[in-house]
Amino acid sequence: MTKEAEGIRAVLIAGPTASGKSALAVEIARRCGGTVVNADSMQVYADLRTITARPTSAEEAIVPHRLYGHVDGAINHSAMRYAADVAAVLAELRQAGSLPVLVGGTGLYFKALTEGFSAIPPVPEAVRSAFRARVAEQETGLLHTELGAVDPEMAERLKPGDRMRIMRALEVHLATGRSIASFQGERHPGPLDGLPLLRLFVSPEREEVRARIDRRFETMMAQGALDEVAALRERQLDPLLPVMRAHGVPGLIAHLDGSLGLDEAIARGQADTRAYAKRQVTWFRHQMAGWQAVAPDAALDVALRAVCA
Repeated sequence: MTKEAEGIRAVLIAGPTASGKSALAVEIARRCGGTVVNADSMQVYADLRTITARPTSAEEAIVPHRLYGHVDGAINHSAMRYAADVAAVLAELRQAGSLPVLVGGTGLYFKALTEGFSAIPPVPEAVRSAFRARVAEQETGLLHTELGAVDPEMAERLKPGDRMRIMRALEVHLATGRSIASFQGERHPGPLDGLPLLRLFVSPEREEVRARIDRRFETMMAQGALDEVAALRERQLDPLLPVMRAHGVPGLIAHLDGSLGLDEAIARGQADTRAYAKRQVTWFRHQMAGWQAVAPDAALDVALRAVCA
Protein backbone atom coordinates (compact mmCIF):
# COMPACT_ATOMS: atom_id res chain seq x y z
CA MET A 1 0.00 0.00 0.00
CA THR A 2 1.38 3.42 -0.93
CA LYS A 3 1.45 6.34 1.45
CA GLU A 4 -1.07 8.00 -0.87
CA ALA A 5 -3.52 5.24 -0.05
CA GLU A 6 -2.79 5.71 3.67
CA GLY A 7 -3.24 9.46 3.71
CA ILE A 8 -1.85 11.89 1.13
CA ARG A 9 -4.67 12.64 -1.30
CA ALA A 10 -2.78 14.84 -3.76
CA VAL A 11 0.66 16.27 -4.47
CA LEU A 12 0.87 20.01 -5.14
CA ILE A 13 3.99 21.33 -6.88
CA ALA A 14 4.56 25.05 -7.24
CA GLY A 15 7.54 27.26 -7.96
CA PRO A 16 8.75 29.99 -10.29
CA THR A 17 8.42 29.50 -14.00
CA ALA A 18 11.26 27.50 -15.62
CA SER A 19 12.16 25.83 -12.33
CA GLY A 20 11.65 22.28 -13.62
CA LYS A 21 8.22 21.72 -12.06
CA SER A 22 6.67 19.96 -15.04
CA ALA A 23 9.41 17.36 -15.35
CA LEU A 24 9.23 16.75 -11.61
CA ALA A 25 5.45 16.25 -11.77
CA VAL A 26 5.78 13.75 -14.61
CA GLU A 27 8.35 11.72 -12.69
CA ILE A 28 6.28 11.66 -9.50
CA ALA A 29 3.21 10.62 -11.46
CA ARG A 30 5.20 7.91 -13.27
CA ARG A 31 6.67 6.48 -10.07
CA CYS A 32 3.47 6.71 -8.00
CA GLY A 33 0.75 5.83 -10.50
CA GLY A 34 -0.52 9.37 -10.84
CA THR A 35 -1.97 11.90 -13.25
CA VAL A 36 -0.51 15.36 -13.85
CA VAL A 37 -3.11 18.10 -13.44
CA ASN A 38 -2.42 21.63 -14.65
CA ALA A 39 -2.39 24.52 -12.16
CA ASP A 40 -1.09 27.24 -14.50
CA SER A 41 -3.55 29.92 -15.60
CA MET A 42 -2.00 30.34 -19.06
CA GLN A 43 -1.52 26.68 -19.91
CA VAL A 44 -5.28 26.14 -19.86
CA TYR A 45 -5.60 27.99 -23.19
CA ALA A 46 -5.78 26.03 -26.43
CA ASP A 47 -4.34 28.91 -28.46
CA LEU A 48 -0.92 28.98 -26.80
CA ARG A 49 0.93 25.73 -26.39
CA THR A 50 4.48 26.76 -27.23
CA ILE A 51 4.82 30.18 -25.64
CA THR A 52 3.23 29.04 -22.37
CA ALA A 53 5.64 26.08 -22.16
CA ARG A 54 2.91 23.47 -21.93
CA PRO A 55 4.12 19.86 -21.58
CA THR A 56 5.40 18.36 -24.78
CA SER A 57 3.70 15.49 -26.58
CA ALA A 58 6.52 13.24 -25.37
CA GLU A 59 5.85 14.20 -21.74
CA GLU A 60 2.12 13.71 -22.19
CA ALA A 61 2.79 10.21 -23.53
CA ILE A 62 4.57 9.16 -20.31
CA VAL A 63 1.66 9.77 -17.91
CA PRO A 64 -1.88 11.16 -18.27
CA HIS A 65 -2.21 14.96 -18.26
CA ARG A 66 -5.40 16.88 -17.51
CA LEU A 67 -6.65 20.47 -17.91
CA TYR A 68 -4.07 21.55 -20.47
CA GLY A 69 -5.29 23.52 -23.49
CA HIS A 70 -8.97 22.86 -22.77
CA VAL A 71 -10.12 26.51 -22.75
CA ASP A 72 -10.63 28.70 -25.82
CA GLY A 73 -8.69 31.97 -25.76
CA ALA A 74 -11.89 34.00 -26.05
CA ILE A 75 -12.90 32.81 -22.57
CA ASN A 76 -11.91 34.78 -19.49
CA HIS A 77 -11.10 31.73 -17.38
CA SER A 78 -11.28 32.34 -13.63
CA ALA A 79 -10.06 30.65 -10.47
CA MET A 80 -13.66 29.68 -9.70
CA ARG A 81 -14.08 27.95 -13.06
CA TYR A 82 -10.70 26.31 -12.65
CA ALA A 83 -11.64 24.94 -9.21
CA ALA A 84 -14.83 23.48 -10.68
CA ASP A 85 -12.80 21.83 -13.45
CA VAL A 86 -10.39 20.36 -10.90
CA ALA A 87 -13.22 19.07 -8.71
CA ALA A 88 -14.56 17.06 -11.66
CA VAL A 89 -11.11 15.70 -12.50
CA LEU A 90 -10.42 14.74 -8.87
CA ALA A 91 -13.63 12.73 -8.76
CA GLU A 92 -12.55 10.83 -11.88
CA LEU A 93 -9.07 10.18 -10.51
CA ARG A 94 -10.40 8.92 -7.19
CA GLN A 95 -12.60 6.50 -9.08
CA ALA A 96 -9.60 5.32 -11.12
CA GLY A 97 -7.25 5.14 -8.13
CA SER A 98 -4.81 7.63 -9.69
CA LEU A 99 -2.82 10.07 -7.55
CA PRO A 100 -3.42 13.72 -8.58
CA VAL A 101 -0.16 15.62 -9.07
CA LEU A 102 -1.11 19.27 -9.50
CA VAL A 103 1.62 21.46 -10.92
CA GLY A 104 1.85 25.12 -11.88
CA GLY A 105 2.90 28.56 -10.92
CA THR A 106 -0.46 30.26 -10.36
CA GLY A 107 -0.76 30.91 -6.64
CA LEU A 108 -4.37 32.01 -6.90
CA TYR A 109 -5.30 28.66 -8.43
CA PHE A 110 -3.68 26.74 -5.60
CA LYS A 111 -5.33 29.01 -3.08
CA ALA A 112 -8.74 28.41 -4.66
CA LEU A 113 -8.18 24.66 -4.42
CA THR A 114 -6.99 24.58 -0.82
CA GLU A 115 -8.63 27.59 0.84
CA GLY A 116 -11.70 28.21 -1.30
CA PHE A 117 -12.68 31.31 -3.23
CA SER A 118 -15.04 34.24 -2.99
CA ALA A 119 -18.61 33.68 -4.10
CA ILE A 120 -18.54 36.23 -6.92
CA PRO A 121 -20.85 34.84 -9.63
CA PRO A 122 -19.42 34.59 -13.14
CA VAL A 123 -20.19 37.55 -15.39
CA PRO A 124 -22.19 36.32 -18.41
CA GLU A 125 -20.12 36.52 -21.58
CA ALA A 126 -22.81 38.59 -23.32
CA VAL A 127 -22.70 41.17 -20.51
CA ARG A 128 -18.90 41.22 -20.50
CA SER A 129 -18.62 41.58 -24.27
CA ALA A 130 -21.18 44.40 -24.47
CA PHE A 131 -19.54 46.27 -21.61
CA ARG A 132 -16.03 45.96 -23.03
CA ALA A 133 -17.17 47.05 -26.47
CA ARG A 134 -18.72 50.16 -24.89
CA VAL A 135 -15.61 51.17 -22.94
CA ALA A 136 -12.90 49.99 -25.36
CA GLU A 137 -11.81 53.54 -26.20
CA GLN A 138 -12.61 55.08 -22.83
CA GLU A 139 -9.75 56.36 -20.69
CA THR A 140 -9.03 54.48 -17.48
CA GLY A 141 -9.48 57.59 -15.37
CA LEU A 142 -13.03 57.99 -16.68
CA LEU A 143 -13.74 54.35 -15.90
CA HIS A 144 -12.57 54.95 -12.35
CA THR A 145 -14.96 57.90 -12.12
CA GLU A 146 -17.77 55.69 -13.41
CA LEU A 147 -16.93 53.10 -10.77
CA GLY A 148 -17.02 55.79 -8.10
CA ALA A 149 -20.58 56.62 -9.07
CA VAL A 150 -21.90 53.06 -8.71
CA ASP A 151 -19.44 51.44 -6.28
CA PRO A 152 -17.61 54.07 -4.22
CA GLU A 153 -16.13 51.47 -1.87
CA MET A 154 -14.22 49.71 -4.65
CA ALA A 155 -13.30 53.01 -6.31
CA GLU A 156 -11.67 54.01 -3.03
CA ARG A 157 -9.74 50.74 -2.87
CA LEU A 158 -8.48 50.70 -6.45
CA LYS A 159 -5.84 52.92 -7.98
CA PRO A 160 -7.23 55.19 -10.75
CA GLY A 161 -4.84 53.61 -13.27
CA ASP A 162 -5.61 49.97 -12.48
CA ARG A 163 -7.70 49.36 -15.60
CA MET A 164 -8.12 45.61 -15.27
CA ARG A 165 -9.44 45.65 -11.69
CA ILE A 166 -11.62 48.69 -12.34
CA MET A 167 -13.23 46.94 -15.29
CA ARG A 168 -13.71 43.79 -13.27
CA ALA A 169 -15.48 45.74 -10.53
CA LEU A 170 -17.69 47.49 -13.08
CA GLU A 171 -18.56 44.20 -14.81
CA VAL A 172 -19.56 42.53 -11.56
CA HIS A 173 -21.71 45.50 -10.55
CA LEU A 174 -23.33 45.55 -13.97
CA ALA A 175 -24.09 41.82 -13.85
CA THR A 176 -25.22 41.59 -10.21
CA GLY A 177 -26.16 45.08 -9.03
CA ARG A 178 -23.80 44.55 -6.09
CA SER A 179 -20.34 45.76 -5.19
CA ILE A 180 -17.63 43.18 -5.76
CA ALA A 181 -16.60 43.92 -2.17
CA SER A 182 -19.90 42.52 -0.89
CA PHE A 183 -18.98 39.07 -2.20
CA GLN A 184 -15.47 38.93 -0.82
CA GLY A 185 -16.49 37.81 2.65
CA GLU A 186 -18.53 34.92 1.24
CA ARG A 187 -16.42 31.91 0.34
CA HIS A 188 -16.95 28.54 -1.28
CA PRO A 189 -14.71 25.73 -0.01
CA GLY A 190 -12.07 24.49 -2.45
CA PRO A 191 -12.06 20.88 -3.70
CA LEU A 192 -8.87 20.12 -1.72
CA ASP A 193 -9.94 21.98 1.41
CA GLY A 194 -9.14 19.98 4.56
CA LEU A 195 -7.53 17.03 2.74
CA PRO A 196 -4.05 15.67 3.60
CA LEU A 197 -1.76 17.09 0.92
CA LEU A 198 1.93 17.20 0.09
CA ARG A 199 2.74 20.80 -0.88
CA LEU A 200 6.16 21.44 -2.42
CA PHE A 201 7.55 24.74 -3.60
CA VAL A 202 10.51 24.12 -5.93
CA SER A 203 13.03 26.82 -5.09
CA PRO A 204 16.10 27.04 -7.37
CA GLU A 205 18.72 29.77 -7.19
CA ARG A 206 17.47 33.06 -8.61
CA GLU A 207 20.21 33.43 -11.19
CA GLU A 208 19.65 29.89 -12.41
CA VAL A 209 15.97 30.65 -12.97
CA ARG A 210 16.76 33.85 -14.84
CA ALA A 211 19.16 32.05 -17.17
CA ARG A 212 16.71 29.21 -17.77
CA ILE A 213 13.93 31.69 -18.59
CA ASP A 214 16.06 33.42 -21.20
CA ARG A 215 17.15 30.13 -22.79
CA ARG A 216 13.63 28.75 -22.78
CA PHE A 217 12.22 31.82 -24.53
CA GLU A 218 14.81 31.46 -27.28
CA THR A 219 13.88 27.78 -27.61
CA MET A 220 10.19 28.64 -27.82
CA MET A 221 10.91 31.09 -30.61
CA ALA A 222 12.79 28.38 -32.50
CA GLN A 223 9.81 26.06 -32.01
CA GLY A 224 7.32 28.43 -33.63
CA ALA A 225 6.13 30.78 -30.90
CA LEU A 226 5.92 33.71 -33.33
CA ASP A 227 3.60 31.77 -35.66
CA GLU A 228 1.48 30.78 -32.69
CA VAL A 229 1.11 34.40 -31.57
CA ALA A 230 0.40 35.48 -35.15
CA ALA A 231 -2.53 33.04 -35.27
CA LEU A 232 -3.81 34.43 -31.97
CA ARG A 233 -3.48 37.98 -33.28
CA GLU A 234 -5.60 37.09 -36.29
CA ARG A 235 -8.51 36.29 -33.97
CA GLN A 236 -8.67 39.99 -32.93
CA LEU A 237 -9.66 39.15 -29.37
CA ASP A 238 -10.19 41.66 -26.57
CA PRO A 239 -6.65 42.74 -25.56
CA LEU A 240 -7.68 42.55 -21.89
CA LEU A 241 -8.36 38.81 -22.07
CA PRO A 242 -5.82 36.74 -20.09
CA VAL A 243 -4.61 34.88 -23.18
CA MET A 244 -3.60 38.20 -24.76
CA ARG A 245 -1.44 39.04 -21.77
CA ALA A 246 0.54 35.79 -21.57
CA HIS A 247 4.23 36.50 -21.16
CA GLY A 248 5.77 37.18 -24.54
CA VAL A 249 2.48 37.72 -26.35
CA PRO A 250 2.21 41.54 -26.09
CA GLY A 251 5.77 42.07 -27.31
CA LEU A 252 5.45 39.65 -30.21
CA ILE A 253 2.14 41.19 -31.25
CA ALA A 254 3.83 44.61 -31.17
CA HIS A 255 6.51 43.16 -33.45
CA LEU A 256 3.89 41.76 -35.81
CA ASP A 257 2.20 45.17 -35.85
CA GLY A 258 5.51 46.74 -36.86
CA SER A 259 6.08 48.80 -33.73
CA LEU A 260 8.84 46.66 -32.17
CA GLY A 261 11.87 44.87 -33.55
CA LEU A 262 12.03 41.11 -33.08
CA ASP A 263 15.07 41.25 -30.81
CA GLU A 264 13.32 43.87 -28.68
CA ALA A 265 10.16 41.77 -28.54
CA ILE A 266 12.14 38.75 -27.38
CA ALA A 267 13.98 40.81 -24.76
CA ARG A 268 10.66 42.19 -23.53
CA GLY A 269 9.19 38.69 -23.23
CA GLN A 270 12.22 37.47 -21.32
CA ALA A 271 12.17 40.47 -18.97
CA ASP A 272 8.43 40.12 -18.31
CA THR A 273 8.87 36.44 -17.52
CA ARG A 274 11.81 37.11 -15.17
CA ALA A 275 9.74 39.71 -13.32
CA TYR A 276 6.86 37.23 -13.08
CA ALA A 277 9.14 34.56 -11.60
CA LYS A 278 10.17 37.02 -8.91
CA ARG A 279 6.52 37.78 -8.12
CA GLN A 280 5.76 34.06 -7.90
CA VAL A 281 8.39 33.60 -5.21
CA THR A 282 7.09 36.61 -3.28
CA TRP A 283 3.48 35.38 -3.52
CA PHE A 284 4.24 31.96 -2.11
CA ARG A 285 6.44 33.37 0.62
CA HIS A 286 3.68 35.66 1.90
CA GLN A 287 0.43 34.02 0.80
CA MET A 288 0.91 30.26 0.95
CA ALA A 289 1.58 29.02 4.46
CA GLY A 290 2.28 25.33 4.94
CA TRP A 291 4.29 24.81 1.74
CA GLN A 292 7.68 23.10 1.95
CA ALA A 293 10.46 24.82 0.00
CA VAL A 294 12.74 22.27 -1.67
CA ALA A 295 15.78 22.50 -3.92
CA PRO A 296 15.15 21.13 -7.43
CA ASP A 297 17.62 18.27 -7.01
CA ALA A 298 16.01 17.17 -3.73
CA ALA A 299 12.35 17.57 -4.67
CA LEU A 300 11.82 14.13 -6.20
CA ASP A 301 13.25 12.26 -3.22
CA VAL A 302 11.14 14.33 -0.82
CA ALA A 303 8.00 13.57 -2.80
CA LEU A 304 8.68 9.86 -3.20
CA ARG A 305 9.42 9.39 0.51
CA ALA A 306 6.22 11.20 1.44
CA VAL A 307 3.88 9.63 -1.07
CA CYS A 308 4.92 6.33 -2.57
CA ALA A 309 8.03 5.06 -0.81
